[in-house]
Amino acid sequence: MNLALVLFLVTIFPFVLTVFLLRWMLQSRLMKIAIDLPNHRSLHTVPVPRTGGVAVMVATLSSWVLIWQPWSMTLVVCTLLLMALSLVDDVRGLAAGWRFVGHFVVAGVFMGLALPSVSIWAMVALAVAIVWMTNLFNFMDGADGLAGGMALFGFAAYAIASWLAGSDQLALICMAIVASATAFLLYNFHPARVFMGDAGSIPLGFLAAVIGLLGWQSGVWALWFPVMVFSPFIVDATITLIKRLLRGEKIWQAHRSHFYQRLVLMGWGHRTTAIAEYILMVLVGSSAVLLIGQSLLMQWLGLGCWLLVYASLLLMVDRMWKKTVQ
Repeated sequence: MNLALVLFLVTIFPFVLTVFLLRWMLQSRLMKIAIDLPNHRSLHTVPVPRTGGVAVMVATLSSWVLIWQPWSMTLVVCTLLLMALSLVDDVRGLAAGWRFVGHFVVAGVFMGLALPSVSIWAMVALAVAIVWMTNLFNFMDGADGLAGGMALFGFAAYAIASWLAGSDQLALICMAIVASATAFLLYNFHPARVFMGDAGSIPLGFLAAVIGLLGWQSGVWALWFPVMVFSPFIVDATITLIKRLLRGEKIWQAHRSHFYQRLVLMGWGHRTTAIAEYILMVLVGSSAVLLIGQSLLMQWLGLGCWLLVYASLLLMVDRMWKKTVQ
């Protein structure tokens, strides 16, 4: 297939299709099937449709079909299953237990089909990691432009690293996600006209995990790379979860204790918080790409430096929050 045509199919096509679908959905009754009503735990003040993620995933999967490769069948099927399950959750609501069962089933299907040579214990550990990444992306989808930005910059880092390593197909499927996420941000950056919803955030979290594993399996990057690329979400969600567990809170209930939520509540607002997160995402993603070709010592030093940066940032936000609530 002609290179120019391929690039069109994974960039311009998903971007335009996402815009078209969002414009059409915003003017139709479809946006009314799932409305996010503001409550004491949310950061928005007016009802907002939360089915924008459907447009992102439909555009992404459509572009993948147009550049079809036999191995991509597993990705498409698993993503469709998660999108369908999550759309039902957006519209009707599902118990947390059933959601997690569905996520583990899909993670198991992926592991069985895409990574059959992995040992049983490694398979269990990786399945848990996939489910955690799947859900933390959803946990972090609570401020305008945040999840869309993480998809844009995170999968862009994946695409660049794949391209540099000569893994063109992996780069192309990531570029399609980047294009769709960029189009979504036109409607989701503050003030958001549409939210991603579980039908978008759950599949994106899943793809962040499994594409990271596919790149690791094919030797494109080490296992630390996808963790570092998506560390802005991983660190916030994981530390917040641990703190809530220690306080004895119900972790499956909605809340406003994420670090990004505190920044919004402290007066940073959606725009400033999103821009600050974007800068962090770009810096982390760029560092991760640059570290791939370095020695093992340099990679560990780079990871250590970012651990110190995150510890400093989290402590700073905690101190600011304590002063605000006093």
